[in-house]
Amino acid sequence: MPVDDRAPTAEDQITVTGTAQQRAWRDRLLPAVEQVRPGLWSVPTPFPNSPLRYVLAYLLETARGPVLVDTGWPSADAWDGLVAGVAATGHAITDIAAVLVTHFHADHFGLAHAVRKASGAWVGMHPADAAVIRDFPLRDGWADEDRGWLAGRGVPAAEHDELAPPASFTVRGRLHGADVLIEDGARPLGDDAPLRAIWTPGHTPGHLCFADERYDVLLTGDHILPRISPNIGPSPAGPEDTLGTYLDSLAAMEDLDPQEVLPAHEYRFAGLPARVRQLRDHHRARLDEVVAVVADADGCTTFEVAERLTWSRPWDQSRGLVRRSAIGETYAHLFHLEQRGRLTNNKNPNDHWHVVSPA
Repeated sequence: MPVDDRAPTAEDQITVTGTAQQRAWRDRLLPAVEQVRPGLWSVPTPFPNSPLRYVLAYLLETARGPVLVDTGWPSADAWDGLVAGVAATGHAITDIAAVLVTHFHADHFGLAHAVRKASGAWVGMHPADAAVIRDFPLRDGWADEDRGWLAGRGVPAAEHDELAPPASFTVRGRLHGADVLIEDGARPLGDDAPLRAIWTPGHTPGHLCFADERYDVLLTGDHILPRISPNIGPSPAGPEDTLGTYLDSLAAMEDLDPQEVLPAHEYRFAGLPARVRQLRDHHRARLDEVVAVVADADGCTTFEVAERLTWSRPWDQSRGLVRRSAIGETYAHLFHLEQRGRLTNNKNPNDHWHVVSPA
């Protein structure tokens, strides 16, 4: 994240409420299952081989039975953690009545079909993400399309094998995707239930947050996290201003100030308006940094911009999915700047970025 020289004020700060989760995060441990509110539990599951380390699923006790929001990565360790975590709340995985998915990424949707198989639960997600699960990667030539996207961004051919999914890649549970489609503003657990869906596209096209109006808490999935900004890289399938979409979704949350924010990674916190401002400031600074890099290296590719930006992990230490995510994130900022008229991309045939307007 670029350095922000502006001195922070009191209203810029969030308050960490999940202090035990934060300690576990700092100690690189899996946090314990916690009862956040009566009938609302935080259930962490391991996220192997990821710097995120764990996923925070949530269990809600309802009149229709226990409901999970997100599940975890599709691995044996994560499944064992989910089963044990649900048991720690006083329920069994076979009791689960429904799974609400914030978005289609594998660390959130990955165990949904296993829960369905164990309990008969229905699975709900936004139609836009359900379409991704249904259609990808059935499209003919998707692997060549993905490698073509990498080449277009100026990624050296020697790195394509490491950054592109293998030709055998598939989405687990694709054939058993969503049983229920959850639209913006819907109450997926019934009109009389206190849980309301909020559509927050950007990180994925159909990302959902869930407001629990009983306790004035907001489950934010990956849309808003306390310490890092979610990846907003675009799909190789087509040009989309995913950063613009994400910033619009952030702006729509400016007036919300729940008592507590329950994210899918890291730890719980209070101060949503402050965190929204932090994220918007981060992207504003990042956009300025991108323009400065392009100005210094006129005619550069997306890859060349990415390797010159500041990252929490040095560029030469990033590999695999981390590097792929950084390239996608960089392209999202470049494309957004192009849409705003600050940059232009004179492809020849790969990216060739130039500054049009520095301001």
